[in-house]
Amino acid sequence: MATAPRPRTTTREPEELARRLTAWLRTRLPGAEAVDVTVPASNGMSSETLLFDIEHPEPPLRGCALRLAADPSAYTVFPVYDMPRQYRTMCLVGERTDLPVPRVLWLEEDPAPLGAPFFVMERVDGRVPPDVMPYTYEGNWLHAASDDERAHLEAASIGLLARLHDQVPVKEADFLALPGDGSPLRRHVASQHAYYAWVTDGLSRSPLIESAFARLEELWPREEGEAVLNWGDARIGNVVYDGFEPAAVLDWEMAAPAPREVDLGWTVYLHRFFQDLTVGFGQAGLPGFLRRDRVERRYAELTGHVPRDMDFYTLYAALRHAIVMLRVAYRQAHFGEVAVPTDPDTLILHHGSLRAMVQGSYWDGPGVGR
Repeated sequence: MATAPRPRTTTREPEELARRLTAWLRTRLPGAEAVDVTVPASNGMSSETLLFDIEHPEPPLRGCALRLAADPSAYTVFPVYDMPRQYRTMCLVGERTDLPVPRVLWLEEDPAPLGAPFFVMERVDGRVPPDVMPYTYEGNWLHAASDDERAHLEAASIGLLARLHDQVPVKEADFLALPGDGSPLRRHVASQHAYYAWVTDGLSRSPLIESAFARLEELWPREEGEAVLNWGDARIGNVVYDGFEPAAVLDWEMAAPAPREVDLGWTVYLHRFFQDLTVGFGQAGLPGFLRRDRVERRYAELTGHVPRDMDFYTLYAALRHAIVMLRVAYRQAHFGEVAVPTDPDTLILHHGSLRAMVQGSYWDGPGVGR
């Protein structure tokens, strides 16, 4: 991700989207005009984002962001893009917590106006830790920050998880329950099995991913603990910061009831992914930032819940990320951007760290630290 050309993110034409957006907007706000419509350079590989302003007598100008389900013809990263589900999640979190969730304005379930369902929310200005090049690389604002500034951002970001997990009654998130039988964790892992089957349908399977699933069963927690509403994509790259304070929490498409540690494992490992990548290319990165022990300790201080079985949950996070990486690689191959190697495991950028986790040696490796 940090060293290769960024994969194609859309097959849609921004100019055409802008024209159709203005036509739709006038059905909701007569006389309105969508202006300064842009597709961010960092547009995601799942749902697409449009940024635009509204010109209208009331209000005269409003900054908005639009989340559009992925174009099915673009070899999507995920099999389903449920925009009403995301919209309802943001409404729930906005109503039941003090998290800075952008205010959602409109939901459009009819695919006709823009070619797919979408919702519109208020745009929040600020800065986001980048994925490409990763925030762990030299030359970006977070790497250039002081230790105290990063410590403040880290503590505030962990606080987002603590407040989300404690403030939303999980019964109110029943509409996010994953299909299947068994506990919320069993359903969560089963959903990843189903996703992996979809990714590899008709294509090469990954021995490494399958060994990671097997290792999960060996490490399965004796006590899974209570389920809470998980953000799902809990990482600082999905937060807009005002200075070093969270100003907006984004990307709720993977939200689901699960043990608290599912979010914590994802937060810890997604940082490790970027840190390992940075070290692999000869830079120091941010070795003291978002360390597993600090994340666990801070979360326990805020909630009274001491994270358990984190070897399981960080392995699970690395496994989930590996399935996404495999799909992204197959997507690149579909568009002729890469060739598929004989060993599909090499398509997973973090195959070395995932293998070390399966073997139980990762967290004791040189320079890793808990």
